[in-house]
Amino acid sequence: MKSMPRVLVVEPDRLIREQLRACLAAEGYGVDDAVSTEQAEVLLGRLPPALVVLNAQLPASLRLVRQWRACSEVGIILIGGRNDEAERIAALDCGADDCLGSPLNPRELLCRARNLIRRVDRLQPDSAQSTGPLERFANWTLDTDRRRLKSFDGSETLLSHGEFQLLKVFLRNTGHTLNRDQLMEQLRNREWLPSDRSIDVLVGRLRRKLQDDPAAPELIITIHGAGYLFTARTLRAA
Repeated sequence: MKSMPRVLVVEPDRLIREQLRACLAAEGYGVDDAVSTEQAEVLLGRLPPALVVLNAQLPASLRLVRQWRACSEVGIILIGGRNDEAERIAALDCGADDCLGSPLNPRELLCRARNLIRRVDRLQPDSAQSTGPLERFANWTLDTDRRRLKSFDGSETLLSHGEFQLLKVFLRNTGHTLNRDQLMEQLRNREWLPSDRSIDVLVGRLRRKLQDDPAAPELIITIHGAGYLFTARTLRAA
């Protein structure tokens, strides 16, 4: 029988931490908690969780998000921010999957956590070897089971959930210009705010993973006033 996913709550406020623990535990998740980023790093090194709920106001929170995203598929939700668009964009740019400002609604957090854990769980391979389809484009191969990009020289790059979703949208629509609204519509299980710039953040992150020079991109081209154009033809591999 498959064990329930674990969640790590990183929150210095005892009342909030206990509230989140009780809420997540009632849903059946195993919950660990930490009061600092230092404690969180220790716990992550022992038994990686499916999801981290991290207070955005903790020192080095964004550095940790960037560090975790570079080497892990763990879901990351930042909480307790200032509801500031610039702060939200910075968090997403570092690799966070979602951001919730103050005051925090535990029921909303639980819904978002449930959806994110479900997606992360589906993307976990049963073994280190892929058994699913590969998609080739330009100098890259996308392993859709393991959510990894492999370059022509054999090196691999892990994609976050948002980056993976966006790349799949581009691969389905190669040769067609998509505006921000069209991209948002095709990216499922995300709530977008009015005038949300998260799409632009995801495009920037994906370009970096694809080594696509933002000053002169060749794969994801900005069509000013229209949207983004993905230029690479794709080939489904065995």
